[in-house]
Amino acid sequence: MAGETILVVEDEPKISELLQIYLEKEGYQVVVAADGAAALEAFRRRQPQLLVLDLNLPVMDGLEVCRRIRRDSPIPIIMLTARDEEADKLIGLELGADDYVTKPFSPREVVARVRAVLRRASPPLPSGQDTLRAGDLTLDTARHEVRLGDRVLELTPTEFRLLEVLMGQPGRVFSRLQLLDLVQGEAFEGYERTIDAHIKNLRQKVEPDPQHPTYLLTVYGVGYKFAERPDA
Repeated sequence: MAGETILVVEDEPKISELLQIYLEKEGYQVVVAADGAAALEAFRRRQPQLLVLDLNLPVMDGLEVCRRIRRDSPIPIIMLTARDEEADKLIGLELGADDYVTKPFSPREVVARVRAVLRRASPPLPSGQDTLRAGDLTLDTARHEVRLGDRVLELTPTEFRLLEVLMGQPGRVFSRLQLLDLVQGEAFEGYERTIDAHIKNLRQKVEPDPQHPTYLLTVYGVGYKFAERPDA
């Protein structure tokens, strides 16, 4: 559903103007910031529903902006970067970004990514199984809420969808490519270590001991699965 406010943080005017034109054509309200400090101010003042964030920014780089926003908010974040190195993408993902687009890109691709990430952030229509439980972990799809015991966890939309997929079929082994397709919802290009970064973040939030996970298990050489009996 369009109408959401999108904060575009990009220091190249031609790129930010182009993204603004395409996003507004889709019905989104767009706020533009040209540096990291302005981005944080616009985030606090406008409370956007999604952030499109360039990593290479003046005053404060995009990674620091992402780090500061993630301290307080699970807002969806899509990174824009001219950096092709895998390490740069992984740093952003491990800081909590939901997705990334590498420059040069098509503005239509960015719009498609925005739609997909916002769809993951929206509670689904009621279905037959609204609540998933395992040990102390509860995932409520209707409320789009995850609890560990009595504590509500702040998950990003991508983390929520990944946990929902794995938790919905305990014991089933998913390859990284399968999870990329299921979690992104569309056949975007990605690389497999994207899933590793999201799993690492999820373990930090849901596992009593992230170094020795009991819920989110690695199947070496294949992918990941949710434990069939995590409380056993």
